[in-house]
Amino acid sequence: MSATGEKLLTGSSPAGGREIAAGRELCLKVSTGPSGKLHRAGTRLGAEKATELVEAAVVVPLLVMLLVGIIWFARAYNTAQTLTRAAREGARFAVAPTCATCGNLYPTEAEVRARIDTALVASATDPASVQNFSMLRQQVLNPDSSYVERGVVITFQYPFRLLLPFTPVAVRDIMLNVRVQRREE
Repeated sequence: MSATGEKLLTGSSPAGGREIAAGRELCLKVSTGPSGKLHRAGTRLGAEKATELVEAAVVVPLLVMLLVGIIWFARAYNTAQTLTRAAREGARFAVAPTCATCGNLYPTEAEVRARIDTALVASATDPASVQNFSMLRQQVLNPDSSYVERGVVITFQYPFRLLLPFTPVAVRDIMLNVRVQRREE
């Protein structure tokens, strides 16, 4: 027995007081607690492992929820950029007149909408979900300038559903607003 109350126990055998198994000596380190009872030194380690397990049970779901949130907000940003690119394509098409032999006519709103729908389909976005589509021609693009520029303004909205766990229903559906303007040439 040591000065700290620890005792080194060895197994008994007829060969000299120590038990030998597979070439190794088996020893068990024990200590006496305040009550004088013997207990294993590894018991404290088991309590620390249980605490770590509880901490991991709290932290891991929060980290997973944060990661899922980052992924879904990145998807929303990607969708917003896709919608803006499609609207820019439509605005570029709307301000370009047809050939000179065709009368230099501008495309109709239906033709512009078809161009936007084609760009949305190419990006795997549903064009049927577009709401409040508006195309205005001959709009003043710079009202505070002495040199007036006129052009096309295209606006529409697109619903996007976030699939985030533990969020209220009101937060799950957001409306992405798109507004693009292009100067007529």
